[in-house]
Amino acid sequence: MKIAVLAGDGIGPEIVSQAVRVLEALASDGMKFEIESALLGGCAVDATGSPFPEATRKLVNEADAVLLGSVGGLQYDNLPREQRPEQGLLAIRKNLNLFANLRPVVLYSELKNASTMKPEVISSLDILIIRELTGDIYFGEPRGIKQHGGQRIGFNTMIYSEEEIRRIAHVAFQVASKRSQKLCSVDKMNVLECTQLWRDIVTEVAKDYPNVKLSHMLVDNAAMQLIRNPKQFDVMVTGNMFGDILSDEASMLTGSIGMLPSASLNDKGKGLYEPIHGSAPDIAGKDVANPLATILSTALMLRYTFNEEEAALRIESSVKKVLAQNYRTSDICQPGMKEVGTKEMCDAVLMNL
Repeated sequence: MKIAVLAGDGIGPEIVSQAVRVLEALASDGMKFEIESALLGGCAVDATGSPFPEATRKLVNEADAVLLGSVGGLQYDNLPREQRPEQGLLAIRKNLNLFANLRPVVLYSELKNASTMKPEVISSLDILIIRELTGDIYFGEPRGIKQHGGQRIGFNTMIYSEEEIRRIAHVAFQVASKRSQKLCSVDKMNVLECTQLWRDIVTEVAKDYPNVKLSHMLVDNAAMQLIRNPKQFDVMVTGNMFGDILSDEASMLTGSIGMLPSASLNDKGKGLYEPIHGSAPDIAGKDVANPLATILSTALMLRYTFNEEEAALRIESSVKKVLAQNYRTSDICQPGMKEVGTKEMCDAVLMNL
């Protein structure tokens, strides 16, 4: 099992190193991993001038899966756009054709008081947000900033092809059929023709899955409903930009964005696995970042790319036990809990593993 490890920027190296320790612990039990590291994002710009160097491209193409930390930092905000760290992230998604982004939003019972929401609203929460990842306004052309009529104008293109919508819809229906057989598709068809096409195609694909109950919701209402009554949702599917925003909103239902892993998959099961949070440069190097989302991302890797369900469950069970033992990083710590740092949190996971 060849894994490309891209630690990235900010807290990335700290949290990824802990996830690698978990993989090494599994290797000591007989699993065989080949782990190789490379640069992506700001660290790659510093070293090579490119956020996605050719050596990294070669490695991720050869690997079976990619484990990523985070990219970005304030020091890169004034670079030309093509050199910014986030362009490396978009490029690797496009290069590997990682069109299906799975973001589980699960509330561990031990963290119900860490959320700002009422416990009765979020208890037993288990949502899966499926975000289309290689289309939409993030990749659409034309785009840019230009002079027009004596002033600067900025423009981006929201665009989806029928094929792009159809393939992510099939993923969503297949996943929903294995859960509660309920799927909510999120769009903005009342004002955006692009998402009218989205709704039309998703409705067509639904005919292939008569066992799944399909509903549609406008994105502004979906944002409200995630706060008002999140347990009405099971599987949600939406476009790139809406999925980016809604999944970050949903993360706070669980108490911290530091708890949410993600999997980005292509049509062959190859995946990139990463926490959904950013590089958090304000806490980088302080041993306070929460590594659990990254550790849980390795569980998704074992499940979706390597079909190692038992190992994935071992990791997830260990995280749950750690929380039950009241270990907490600062982002999820409550009075009376054991506040620990990044490395010590991983130590506790390894102890339970």
